[in-house]
Amino acid sequence: MESIYKLDGTFDKHVGEMKTPVPPAVIKRLPRYHRYLGELLREGRLRISSAELSKIMGVTASQIRQDLNCFGGFGQQGYGYNIKYLHGKISELLGVGEGYKAVIVGAGNLGRALAATRMFERRGVNRIAMFDVDEKIIGTKIYGLSVYSIDDMHDFCVRNKVDIAVLTVPKEAAYSVADTLIRAGVRGLWNFANTELKVSAPGVVVENIHLGDSLMTLCYELKSSSDEEDKK
Repeated sequence: MESIYKLDGTFDKHVGEMKTPVPPAVIKRLPRYHRYLGELLREGRLRISSAELSKIMGVTASQIRQDLNCFGGFGQQGYGYNIKYLHGKISELLGVGEGYKAVIVGAGNLGRALAATRMFERRGVNRIAMFDVDEKIIGTKIYGLSVYSIDDMHDFCVRNKVDIAVLTVPKEAAYSVADTLIRAGVRGLWNFANTELKVSAPGVVVENIHLGDSLMTLCYELKSSSDEEDKK
């Protein structure tokens, strides 16, 4: 019977059966599985046990088995996991190879940094353009990406059937830009605009990225580590 996997927090175990929610924490761990398995493939490894994978990832073997069982398991008792097969299945779950098209909105420092990275292509996402309001850079190219006026963004996204937009705009502009993108049919918003972007449009997914939160988490860990050392 055909299996259907989704990353909207649900998993159809079999066609026609009731959906079982997949915990958000499990979904968040999938890219880590994909990354580590990819490294193992490049090393020429063929299979791995949950115990071996747990040592590499810093996650318990039990947690790994529970995570993967949310999507059907993929392992065989006494054999472990076929690395190539598991990596391929997780790639499917993560939409790698779907040929998603992305644009970057905002050609400032962060937008330029994201234009420079090969991260998108390595994950099967094709960046096709950038948009900005600065007339000095409109019509130029940044790391091979043409920069268009934000006034042309709606028509461009409709014409090119853009799936994902990366927002590196000031937070004051985030909602108006998001509204234009959603009306143009863009379904995925990767938001770096330093504001918690919330939309209610059906089928639209927003991932809010707060770089400052990550830095503060690091600072907390440093302080906690220092406090523990002082107690010794």
